[in-house]
This record gives sequence, structure tokens and C-alpha cells, in this order.
Amino acid sequence: MKAALPERHPILLRGVVVALIAAFLMTATGAFQTGEAPFLKRLFYWTAAMITGGLWGHACSIVVGRFVDADERPWLAVICLSIVITGPLSVLIWAATGPFFGHAPYPLTTLPYLLGPVAVITVVVTAVNVFLGRAQPPQTHAAPPDAPQPPRFLDRLPLKLRGAKIHAVQAEDHYLRIHTDRGSDLILMRLSDAVEELEGLEGAQTHRSWWVARDAVRGVERGDGRATLTLVGGLSAPVSRRYARALREASWW
Repeated sequence: MKAALPERHPILLRGVVVALIAAFLMTATGAFQTGEAPFLKRLFYWTAAMITGGLWGHACSIVVGRFVDADERPWLAVICLSIVITGPLSVLIWAATGPFFGHAPYPLTTLPYLLGPVAVITVVVTAVNVFLGRAQPPQTHAAPPDAPQPPRFLDRLPLKLRGAKIHAVQAEDHYLRIHTDRGSDLILMRLSDAVEELEGLEGAQTHRSWWVARDAVRGVERGDGRATLTLVGGLSAPVSRRYARALREASWW
């Protein structure tokens, strides 16, 4: 089973921003025969429609992301998300559009004609969101020698790992498995929050579910267009296509 699409709050915020931009474009162009309505009414309509679609799409991404890795197969993720999003969203648009513009509710026979336009918008907006998510890997940097405090994340280590050297942090559902030179253990935390608190240790996120300390890397294996880092102690950490190029350019291998 694939990990869910990563870091929910940044993805939600990005989706809202993309939806607002799309709403303005739809309003300005009078898309899909809405140009006869007053500008402010069109703006409210498209903003409400795109935000609703964005929130529904975000919910769908949580489910679809468990089965389709958007980093490894972005177009498959776009297709699957668009299929899941389009049907229910078309029904909502069909039910709301007529009354909103002061008309009688559209007859049920018009619903199939809405599927095409809604599908087109959904594919475009979903593709923008998926490919914007293929960003640079979140990196952390070594603290200067005179740093007054150690990385905050070290305070979260279980007692048996206090003072250990961190090799990697791996997401497992709602938990993080901390791999160290003294073994591993689980803590309850999100990876995105952990990466922020790991600032002070040199490393990078290599996969939606992994952060790796740079000095723990002992080698890299490549095959089928993918890379896997071999860490000290024989641990293997995957590198997703999303981050591979940036890590390679940073001379991680």
C-alpha cells in the first residue's frame, strides 16, 4: 500500500491557491456560457465552484494517494484523481447552477452534458496540482560549530536513543521510525514537522516517507529508473523521482 499524498496542509493551501486562480480565469473569460451574468456574480459562482472542487479533490487525494504514488506515476495519479473527482462534482454543479443564476433547476437529462466540461477543468487543475508538488527535496543543514542549541528533534528521541546518531527517519502511518546507530524506535509525529526540527543536521527528504542524514549514505543502487540509498548498517532508503535529480545535482551520488 502506498503512503498517502504527503504533507496535507501545504497541499491543501496549494490547491486553494490554484482553485482561486482558475476561478478568476473562468470569471474573466465567461467560460461555459456564464459571460452574460454580472462579473461579481460570475466571480462568486466560479470561486465557490472551484473551492468546492478543490476541497473535494483534496479529500480524494488522501484516498487515491494510498494506492497511486504521484511522485513515481504523476499522470496515472492525475487520471485516477480526475475520474474520482468528476462524477460527484458534476452532480453538484448540475444541482446548483440553475438556481444560482435564477433559472429553474436543470432537468436530469442535462447532467451527461456537464460531465465533459467538468472533466476538462478537473484534469487541468489536478495536473497543475500534481506537477507543482514535484518540488525540490526539503533539506536540512548542519549547525555551525558555535550553535547555541542542538536540533530540536533530538529532544524527541526515546530515552534508549538519547545521544544516538540519527541515520534516517521513516514515516510509518502516523508514526516515525527513527533509525540510529543504537537501533530504532517509533514516535508519534508527522514527517513534515520532523524535517523542520531536524534543521541543524545535514540531510534531505529522499522520498515522501524518508529523511536521510547525508553522512549516513554509503552508496546508491540504480535500476528501473529508480534509486535506492544504502546507509550505514545496511539500511536501504528509497529515492523518489520527485527528488532524485536535485539530490544527484547536490552530489549525493
